[in-house]
Amino acid sequence: MALYEHIYLARQDISAQQVEALTEQFRAIIEGLGGKIEKVEYWGVKSLAYRVKKNRKAHFTLLNIDAPPAAITEMERQSGINEDVIRFLTIRVEALEQGQSAMMRKRDDDDRGDRGDRPDRGDRSRAPRPDRGPRRQRDDVGAVEEGTF
Repeated sequence: MALYEHIYLARQDISAQQVEALTEQFRAIIEGLGGKIEKVEYWGVKSLAYRVKKNRKAHFTLLNIDAPPAAITEMERQSGINEDVIRFLTIRVEALEQGQSAMMRKRDDDDRGDRGDRPDRGDRSRAPRPDRGPRRQRDDVGAVEEGTF
């Protein structure tokens, strides 16, 4: 059997329990046609980059699947029919990712470390730039001399 990653986006106005029911519906389809779902990850409600079918947010869910192509075809057909699913994507992969996916891993700020390519913002000096003329004093900026009107 082939290995697949399937991600579907459900409408923002349904509950998390309804999203779980959708996942169980897809599980029943896959298992009924001889496959199995290795891992399910619910990523939560996230903002979309642009509106999709009048939705600005969606419930994201990832399924790692080991199933024959016929099972995937049927699951995609059911996803297209279901009004609660606004988008889905299925990709065939060589191996399923073990452990948590990149979306579920906690962002570790220590991985960024010291960014040597940036200057320290606290040590900025007010040295004149070579491409500009001398700086005027603040008192001169916007001052109006008497008798100019």
